[in-house]
Amino acid sequence: MAEQDGTRTRPSSDFRGLAESFGGVAAEYDRARPSYPQELFDELERLAGRPLRGARVLDVGAGTGISTRLLAARGADVVAVEPSAGMAAQFLASGPGLALVRGSGDELPFHDHSADFVTYAQAFHWTAPERSVPEAVRVLRPGGALAAWWNVKDSTVAWVRAMGERLAVALPGTYHGYGATKEIASHLAPYGLRNTQSVLHWERRITVEHLITDLSSRSYLAALTPQRREPLLAVEREALLAEFPDGWVIEPYVLYLNVALTPARSRA
Repeated sequence: MAEQDGTRTRPSSDFRGLAESFGGVAAEYDRARPSYPQELFDELERLAGRPLRGARVLDVGAGTGISTRLLAARGADVVAVEPSAGMAAQFLASGPGLALVRGSGDELPFHDHSADFVTYAQAFHWTAPERSVPEAVRVLRPGGALAAWWNVKDSTVAWVRAMGERLAVALPGTYHGYGATKEIASHLAPYGLRNTQSVLHWERRITVEHLITDLSSRSYLAALTPQRREPLLAVEREALLAEFPDGWVIEPYVLYLNVALTPARSRA
């Protein structure tokens, strides 16, 4: 399996190593990764044509539960699906009382037609679409929704673009963007799903140190040894403090949402 980032294909061995790196930075991930605005879930309900309240939701690649907790707060009957032991442990510590099943999107441990939503928050690109899409279709009820979304730092902003350029030079072959946001429609096309997309914009105000912690939880840095990672983070800290001398950053995001519906059951 390979991951596409819009410009190159990453070999499956690199993909697995990067995916496995999250377990070691689960605490940093939970502490520093961005959340999602409520407008995302309003839009998800609009595109799906049904409320989350009372819906059976499988949150695949749930990580530490950032999206799972928000889905539960909207009234969904949500079960998290997470393959990483480290991420699962952090999930249980951060969201006691929420249901968690160890598993992956490529082989969902659920019955056919048992879910109203299958969601992937920042996670669809860690699956093999030729396996994960038919698995989602299998477990979804008629008229159910496969929903994938990604927070992506807005590279039209100069400092965000400059940071990406530095990391791309420092980490050739492993630094990656989110080309999956553009490619997901082609992965869904063979399965007869009615596909819609939406784009939202939002921002958060955080400290430079918070942003550095967020960076440390990114797979392309988490997979490095501390001896290799810390100098790169030091470069980013210096550049950010030069840009934001008071230590506070307004971090802009583009939030890409994709919702694909299975055919509704025909009426007799």
